Amino acid sequence: MAIRQLRSSKVRLIASLSAVALVATGMVATTASSASAASHTGGTLIYVTNADSFAHADPTRVYTGEDIAFLNTYLFRTLLSYNPTVGQAGFQLKPDLATDTGRVSDGGKTWAFTLKSGIKWQDGSALTCEDEKYGVSRAFATDVLTDGPTYAIQYLNIPKDADGSSSYKGPYKKTGQALFDKAVVCSGNTITFHLNAPIGDFNYFATYPAMSPVKAKADTGDKYDMNPMALGPYKIQTYKSGAEMILVRNPNWSAATDSVRTAYPDQVTMRFSISEDVRDQIFLKDSTPNAVNYDQVMQPANQAAFFNSSASAGRGMNVTGPYTRYYATNVTPGHMDCLDVRKAVFFAINNKALIDLAGGVRFYGKLGDSVINPLAGIDYAPTHGGIHDSNFNIAGNATYAKTVLADAMTTCPDTYARVTDPKKGIAWDVANTATGQKAATLIKSALNAAGIQVNFNFIPSAQYYPTVQNPAKQGDISTAGWGADWANASTVIPPLFIKEGGFNENQNWNWTGKTTADPGIGYDAWHSRVVANMGQTDRAKQSAEWKALAQIVTDEYWAIRPLFSIEQEYWGSKVGGASFWLPQGALLFPALYVK
Repeated sequence: MAIRQLRSSKVRLIASLSAVALVATGMVATTASSASAASHTGGTLIYVTNADSFAHADPTRVYTGEDIAFLNTYLFRTLLSYNPTVGQAGFQLKPDLATDTGRVSDGGKTWAFTLKSGIKWQDGSALTCEDEKYGVSRAFATDVLTDGPTYAIQYLNIPKDADGSSSYKGPYKKTGQALFDKAVVCSGNTITFHLNAPIGDFNYFATYPAMSPVKAKADTGDKYDMNPMALGPYKIQTYKSGAEMILVRNPNWSAATDSVRTAYPDQVTMRFSISEDVRDQIFLKDSTPNAVNYDQVMQPANQAAFFNSSASAGRGMNVTGPYTRYYATNVTPGHMDCLDVRKAVFFAINNKALIDLAGGVRFYGKLGDSVINPLAGIDYAPTHGGIHDSNFNIAGNATYAKTVLADAMTTCPDTYARVTDPKKGIAWDVANTATGQKAATLIKSALNAAGIQVNFNFIPSAQYYPTVQNPAKQGDISTAGWGADWANASTVIPPLFIKEGGFNENQNWNWTGKTTADPGIGYDAWHSRVVANMGQTDRAKQSAEWKALAQIVTDEYWAIRPLFSIEQEYWGSKVGGASFWLPQGALLFPALYVK
């Protein structure tokens, strides 16, 4: 899953942390006290953000880690949920809409879930199996609903067309409807999913909003993004981009059917478009004590001041995060289609300056060597090249970058001419924040020193991913961040590096294999290896292949300067229950209350 683009280089915590402890690098709050739930009930909990809206609030389209955790806590309900508690116990799957965590058969190719009875929509109508089936079907309407996870398209046993797309086109066109009806079957309150290959951890996907119900009669297509119907303890009273979202109690939610959500506040308000300066002062001065910083970030100087002050440090946490941040290179012809240019950019970047801008490694994280985070356990291995290359210098190596760039005059003269032309250069996508603008200045200076020209596309945070995930709008390089959706790199390599993966900012389906680290590889061969490994049932062999594929990503410089991140959380003095939800990589929203 993706990380929200509110940092200059800033998705889901990997569910295999039993072997790797979360490292706290700052103050970490405890969970809510043992006082009764009644003592926690009431008041308004306020979230503030610099973004002008959610990237998406349509469950089919939500794929940003913090948004998943937030919306699943207050608005949506899913078949399953992660246990709402701190520590390793948080990785346990709990039934939410379903009566159990799923029943698997046919060697892992068939999964069945039975819905609880007595669950109602916000309008008082009963939840049905058909609602669940319809919600899943919407992922296939890729011409209408963009940006969400595509595991349903990848996993369900539905044929593909010649171009690789699903033969089922979703509930609006209904093309191939019979194929979907055969793959997803309702019988009473039981829904059964027939997969095209054994997926032993398919039930982890059942924690995603994209696997939650949608009532067909309430569906308004792409407009559903602004007014999704609630099954959770709150419903939308107001949602206006640039202003606020107000959530009020849903009278048709019943705690008797829900062991995940607490519904402590009387009202939950998300305030949008709060300037970075104002946002930071709210938490430095505790001027809105019932507020939470949804951005998980402050400007660097304010961030250091917050954690260095005994008056405020106890209202925040600075923890090892689940995400790998990186710069994605668009390898489409006419963009970053030349390996030598991609390498030159990597070696030219002054990483030390970017780390210092963020306040040092304490707040920034550790330079990495793979898109697979070390917290992935057996699927991670150090790669060769990149930061391990003898020519790498943390402060940048303009001399070596010039040498590599000179090779591009021969290997790809057209790309070389464009990226060295002051009137053209590289088009770099970045979220439009104060820190992002400062980072852009540092990147431009370093690249210019190596003879590379660059121009920045500053994109509002809420529109960032919808923009860069549109092939027609994406630039040459895009800032990105990703965390595994669950404990398998099948939720890293396929989503990021195959066309139907759902988050391919490299557009490598246009990759020809020319001027690459391995000229014998092209996209078709790459795709075949990735898809084959998704169906590999021998976990040791699958892990070895994920490592090999991650090495190719490094060799090709598809993900420039991976960073294993540090995350920050901030809240006011009247917010109780603040703690970190490991599988969600965010605050434990169900535990938050107003003191």
